[in-house]
Amino acid sequence: MEMIIGGAFQGKGALARKLYPEITFLEGDRVSEEELLQAQGICGFHAFIRKEMKAGKDVSLLAERIIEKNPGIILISDEIGYGVVPIDAFDRAYREAVGRVCTKLAAFSSKVTRVALGIGTVIKDEVK
Repeated sequence: MEMIIGGAFQGKGALARKLYPEITFLEGDRVSEEELLQAQGICGFHAFIRKEMKAGKDVSLLAERIIEKNPGIILISDEIGYGVVPIDAFDRAYREAVGRVCTKLAAFSSKVTRVALGIGTVIKDEVK
């Protein structure tokens, strides 16, 4: 598993497509969990979590399901936890859920790249 993370509009998707031109990246807000668990790559993983939560689904074990069913996936996600804490209860829960799921997935991932201004910095690189 590999994760590419960073702020919104920082060039994560472009970098992923440059590094992995052979991978088909699906959009997180447009896939079902079944599709996620079979995908090569997901762009906007944070949007998948938001969509699932809006539909009333529990995402607390999502990281475990991905690790079990699709351990080779490449996930691209915005870092949601920076900035002002939202007033809205759903937005706070969403922010926390993205952080918790991504933290578990980053711990499992063999490589994590953080992107700022289109420049990727590898913050974790280990062979599993």
